[in-house]
Amino acid sequence: MTVILERMAIRDVLRMGHPLLREATVPCDPAFIGSDEFARLVTDMADTLHQQGGIGLAAPQIGESRRIAIIEIPGGPSRYGELQSLPLTVFVNPEIEVLSPEEGGYWEGCLSVPGLRGFVERPQHVRVRYLSATAERQELELTGFYATVFQHEFDHLDGRLYVDHIKDSRLLVFEEEYERYYAEPVED
Repeated sequence: MTVILERMAIRDVLRMGHPLLREATVPCDPAFIGSDEFARLVTDMADTLHQQGGIGLAAPQIGESRRIAIIEIPGGPSRYGELQSLPLTVFVNPEIEVLSPEEGGYWEGCLSVPGLRGFVERPQHVRVRYLSATAERQELELTGFYATVFQHEFDHLDGRLYVDHIKDSRLLVFEEEYERYYAEPVED
């Protein structure tokens, strides 16, 4: 179902258990990037992301088997420390290269796994290659929390969820218990 509010198209977010979330996506033809359909999809993704309050969304999460993800990170203090902002960015056909196998762990949540958080350890130094929203080849090198966010979002494009990476099932908890027992207070 799609809800349209004042030119916004907010799409339903598929939840864990929906088969599409476990399928690898289809790479996008670069010619698709300039199309009206591409623009509508990216707008729907951004509207849905903002309405849901997330920092990233992959196309399969709204029922589109396309290799597209968006990420937007607000700057400032957070439970992950002081964050540098990342404006809304579109990633088409992204690829991740692990630059260092050293792992770090963060408590992850997901719009497709509502109400839960899990402690996931991932490589903390990666390079991302992708096509931008204007079909330009781009590359980013990321560390720490940012490396984790990008791996989390791009996992959706390969049919994986963060819960697949949890090494200790005791560290999969409801958000309320996460806030009560595990969360670090955010200092302003």
